[in-house]
Amino acid sequence: MPTLPAPHRARPATARTAVGPDPLAGDEWLPLAAAHAERADALTAGWRERKARGEKHAVEDFLFTYYPTRPAQLRRWHPGAGVALAVATRPDDVAPLLAERAAWRWYRTGTDGGVTLDVDAFLADRGDTVRYARDLLAATASRPATLGCFGLHEWAMVYRDHAQGRDHRHPLPLRLGAHGTDEVVATHPVRCSHFDAFRFFTPEAVSLNRLQPTRETQPALEQPGCLHANMDLYKWAVKLSPAVPSGLVLDAFELARDIRWVDMRASPYDVSSYDEAPVAIETPAGKAEYVRLQRGFAERSAVLRARLLEVCERLLG
Repeated sequence: MPTLPAPHRARPATARTAVGPDPLAGDEWLPLAAAHAERADALTAGWRERKARGEKHAVEDFLFTYYPTRPAQLRRWHPGAGVALAVATRPDDVAPLLAERAAWRWYRTGTDGGVTLDVDAFLADRGDTVRYARDLLAATASRPATLGCFGLHEWAMVYRDHAQGRDHRHPLPLRLGAHGTDEVVATHPVRCSHFDAFRFFTPEAVSLNRLQPTRETQPALEQPGCLHANMDLYKWAVKLSPAVPSGLVLDAFELARDIRWVDMRASPYDVSSYDEAPVAIETPAGKAEYVRLQRGFAERSAVLRARLLEVCERLLG
């Protein structure tokens, strides 16, 4: 992948309530929007090309199906709350684009002609989502990372499928076969804390989980070592858009993509057709590798979670 410009981050929101949004002239924001579109295009190229050919990808399609965000949405650049896009010295280039943006949902034109996010309108429609995300992200950040699950959630999603005559979830062969997969689940403690992984467990695996997470208990159970909780930072970045700077959305997308590959490498599926080696969590060496990777994702996620929390706190004032 080519080296692309670093994502734009909105300037701190110091005293914005009193003085209004920070102005960003067309000379500044047009290049940022163009660089963002280039970065988004690079990240979604594989999906778009496969879709045009009618091809499936057992690993990366997850980012566009489970998280149903269209490439065009990712390509659209938003500076985030507290920034006003202005015309400045290039009115011929910028004025039509400002007029287009002013028609986007939750945007408004100020008395000076600058276009900015209408925070009051956004909160009127999405305030409950902002508050829930703020509370969930803060609760997750407050806990230490738990690093001993070894990705067994994916194994529990196919446990005893073969014995019950069910097809497993992905069109990939099982690396250890059906009986070997069941043996790993039966001989390892299953400690999944993430509801949106747990809800895909097979009926036979549900009672094996030491926790029984629900949607209601999600804020109480979510922890920063969980691969799926960290992938979900992308979900929250999208849900909080356009109040979230678009560079942060793509940062979360890249994290989710990297986690997804490890999630599948550590799963019971054989990913060798993608030229990827397994993380063999049924072995001591595989467990150690999984924990090492999990710890790295927890560290990366902490930074993005803090940035998303900052957006929520800024919106809620």
